[in-house]
Parts: sequence; C-alpha cells; structure tokens
Amino acid sequence: QVQLVESGGGSVQAGGSLILSCAASADIYSSNCMGWFRQAPGKEREGVARIYTITGKTYYDDSVKGRFTVSRDNAKNTVYLQMTGLQPEDSAIYYCAAALPWSGCQERARADAYTYWGQGTQVTVSS
Repeated sequence: QVQLVESGGGSVQAGGSLILSCAASADIYSSNCMGWFRQAPGKEREGVARIYTITGKTYYDDSVKGRFTVSRDNAKNTVYLQMTGLQPEDSAIYYCAAALPWSGCQERARADAYTYWGQGTQVTVSS
C-alpha cells in the first residue's frame, strides 16, 4: 500500500529549529522525487524543497535557501526537512509528496507534479 507518513511538526519560537520526517513505502520511495510543501491558511500550497532519492540531488525554493535542508536515508525510505531560523511566516501545514518513480525531479516545483501525498504536519512559529 502506498503510504507517506510525516512527523516532527510542532510549535517553536522565532529563530528556532525543527526536523520533519517523511517515511515512505518502498514502492514509491525508490528512484523518486520526494518533495516538501507547505500550505498556510488562505494560501496556495507551495513547494519548499525536494530531493531525488537515487542521486541525493536537492532543490530549494528561494524563500528557504540557507535555512532549510532536505536529506534522505535510503535504508529507512525516509526523507527529512531540517528547518532552522524559523520565522512566523514559515507557519503552515507541511506535506510530504512523492512523484511517480523514474519521472525526474528538476521540473517538479509545483504541487500538481506529485501523485502521492502525506497527511501533513503542523508547524507553528511564534514571534
């Protein structure tokens, strides 16, 4: 069964850090583009970062470059999003997503490029 399960959300003060995890079922993790997205109330879902699991190549939205790091552990079929220097504008529900295997990662900044989604985890940053 295809599955993506996020964990690690929570509440922090501005300047704080959090690490999100996304455990994926093996059939969608291998050789795949795994993305992190976020959606704040009243806003569209936006891409934050993504990683191609077979090569480890990463991509970031300009809003999080230098603050967020996406990584993966192939032995655990898990991707991570390490978030530092969090600001109130980073508050949102964060989602993990997976594209279809072997379909590349470079042109997958948009949410409609992904097939599978996790349930989301809330991140709240207070000032």
